[in-house]
Amino acid sequence: MSLPMTATPQPKTLYVFGSLNMDLVCRTPRLPQPGETVLGTHFETCPGGKGANQAVAAARLGAAVAMVGRVGNDAFGQQLLDGLQQAEIDVSGVAVDAEAPTGVAAIAVNDSGHNTIVVVPGANGRVDDRDVDRLVARLRPGDSLLMQFEVPLPTVIAAANAAKAQNVTVIVDPAPARADLPAEFFRALDILTPNQVEASQLTGLNVTDIATASEAAYQLVQRGVAIAIVKLGELGVVVADRQRTFHQPALPVKVVDTVAAGDAFNGGLAVALAEGMALDAAVEFASAVAAASVMATGAQASMPARSRVAALQIGFKHL
Repeated sequence: MSLPMTATPQPKTLYVFGSLNMDLVCRTPRLPQPGETVLGTHFETCPGGKGANQAVAAARLGAAVAMVGRVGNDAFGQQLLDGLQQAEIDVSGVAVDAEAPTGVAAIAVNDSGHNTIVVVPGANGRVDDRDVDRLVARLRPGDSLLMQFEVPLPTVIAAANAAKAQNVTVIVDPAPARADLPAEFFRALDILTPNQVEASQLTGLNVTDIATASEAAYQLVQRGVAIAIVKLGELGVVVADRQRTFHQPALPVKVVDTVAAGDAFNGGLAVALAEGMALDAAVEFASAVAAASVMATGAQASMPARSRVAALQIGFKHL
């Protein structure tokens, strides 16, 4: 007698729909004022782009990750794809655009680890409905989708709506900041994670501390977002959903470089929630991922392995 065949559960995938950039990083004792030239001390090229950064963050933590976006048909584009593949990320959804160069980000970092960033989108700016269709064809119920605003907003909105219809968890990092989001967009999001500048832009509030961040997060939930998380750097994060608001302090680590700390947080948050962690625990974990990332230089290079995050959490719990 043969036993009935049972379907093997499909593993859940964390999809990232967003940007891939080559970061051109200049290190300098201090950031220049408008119109001022300062001498730098070091220059390097580093794989980046908020989408690719979040993909690497999640993959280093052990998630099955797939990237969907565009690069140019140039040396930077090939380097970015090679780097993602080395991180065991599926790049079959990344198109090579023959009509635009790979996106770049010019980054200045000072001795305190703070930075200014100018992004030239290149191929990222040509992401369109074909890329959305390529993404949507891969999504399955229970998957997660991470997005940002370094690709055209209409594609982000279309992807969010399609993912919501397929019971996919949608997490959006609204960077760079913008205030022209349609009201219905918020209702398609499970989680929105602005920093204080972006939260100010979205709500019209002057977000400077925990109290104003709490009000901004509350307002975003009132607009339809299931969970709003306002990132405040060294002050930690404020989280709001329909039942409560709470503050998660940042771990007091020595800051070397804050580039991509927000991307580290989002990658960690997506992984933790996909693994079934409760919201409080997921936010605590994501905060530890971000803390570990600022202790190293670079964007993708600073994304920590799971063991490093665990050691950091254990170390502070024993203090």
